[in-house]
Amino acid sequence: MLNILTVCGAGLGSSFACQMSVEAVLKELGVEAKLDHTDISSVSGQKADIILSGKNFEKQFERITYNCPAIFLNRLVDKNEIREKLTPVLKELGVL
Repeated sequence: MLNILTVCGAGLGSSFACQMSVEAVLKELGVEAKLDHTDISSVSGQKADIILSGKNFEKQFERITYNCPAIFLNRLVDKNEIREKLTPVLKELGVL
């Protein structure tokens, strides 16, 4: 099953809100996935197929080891932006 990780600074509020928006988009697309949220300092220890985070963390991700596509959002809960950026990655992974 596809593992998707949403990431913010503390791993609480905004990453959880993003996770709920991603879940709604995946449901619309008919894609099943396991979602979780975490803080940026814990990303390298997580197993994920896709990571979603805020654009404001993009520079910090350059210093983190992760082996999957990362999507950086301007607005973490904008379902249209999530759908627009997530769909090509899901197609690339053969899920859509």
